[in-house]
Amino acid sequence: MALRIFSILMLTLMVTLAPSAPVLAQEAGTEATQADPRAATGGATTLEDILRRQEGLKYSNEYRAAETGNPDNAKNITDQLGTLGGASDPDLWRALRFDTANVTTQAQGPAVEVLIQDRGMWWLELREGPIATYGGFLMLGTLGALVLFYLFRGKIRIDGPKTGKTILRFESIERFAHWLMAGSFIILGITGLVSLFGRMALIPLFGHEFFSDIAIGSKWIHNNISWAFMLGIVLSFVLWVRHNIPNKTDIAWLAVGGGIFTKGVHPPAKKFNAGQKFIFWSVILLGGSISASGLSLLFPFELPMFAATFEKLNAVGIPQLIGLGELNTALTPHEEMQYAQLWHAIVSFVLMAIIIAHIYIGSVGMEGAFDAMGSGEVEEQWAKEHHGLWVKEVKEQEAQSRGGRTAPAE
Repeated sequence: MALRIFSILMLTLMVTLAPSAPVLAQEAGTEATQADPRAATGGATTLEDILRRQEGLKYSNEYRAAETGNPDNAKNITDQLGTLGGASDPDLWRALRFDTANVTTQAQGPAVEVLIQDRGMWWLELREGPIATYGGFLMLGTLGALVLFYLFRGKIRIDGPKTGKTILRFESIERFAHWLMAGSFIILGITGLVSLFGRMALIPLFGHEFFSDIAIGSKWIHNNISWAFMLGIVLSFVLWVRHNIPNKTDIAWLAVGGGIFTKGVHPPAKKFNAGQKFIFWSVILLGGSISASGLSLLFPFELPMFAATFEKLNAVGIPQLIGLGELNTALTPHEEMQYAQLWHAIVSFVLMAIIIAHIYIGSVGMEGAFDAMGSGEVEEQWAKEHHGLWVKEVKEQEAQSRGGRTAPAE
């Protein structure tokens, strides 16, 4: 009987006190969560972290970076003493990832102790995703547009009767500068495309060993041919910059599309028309930018360019104006190379599209155009139709060289 009464009293006491315990625990948990948002997860990733990561938003990794076991052991990951230290795989990889581990390597040089570069994945995803995709579409779109243009417009012929006489358009040094720059750029473009698309295109067709040989050879060629391209840019700039200053004749040329779309239309132009000036400045500016980023890739520790560039942009306020906020200026050598490689690829795609159009006009697209950079001599009627003002200047110079006698009327 006494045992039964005791049991009833205990049950009553439990029922009476039960509602208050969860409430107290919940209140304590709420207070702890407010004080420390990671208290509910024991200091691990929260739901908010996961959601922000899925949306591509920034989130703090500081709570992970600090969890590398015993601080003393984090500096020496081979030490197995302490609570966990280097003996814990998660602690070890976090120490490596956030660059708090004391890594000793036989290699000598800047940043060789960095085994894991935490921000490397964004570069890889951008390079193999949007850049490869949109760059490929740009190239294919340019080729498709030129094919359609050729089908509808055909080859641009010389409209007037050919004279059988030629006029010197480009001297030997000019043609050398052009072909040095053009030939090296074509090789650079092909080897660069192998570097970007080789894994997805060549490995399925020919296997890993073939791709490995091609990739190694392409890299060596790309790095060394680049010097020829840069020399060609400098020579071309020195030889032609005075002829490529925009003037009012370019407006008239652009107003009729240079006569490219309409047969029999030949706007006046000097040695270089507005379209050729666009090509010239594209090569100088875009080619110069490609060269600068290429040099930064070849010498990443000696010629970093993006941290300084971001600092100047932040000072001017351009990133803030377009909603990017202040750009990070504390870049590691790895990040410098990643930014340089992305910029190198983007600008190269744009210039390749422009040069493909230039190659089309200078070869199958226009009769007589290739002779200018082939032999250097062009049909006089072609020169009159496409560069009439320049022909007039040449005739006047020839007359002056003959002692002031004017050239016979034609």
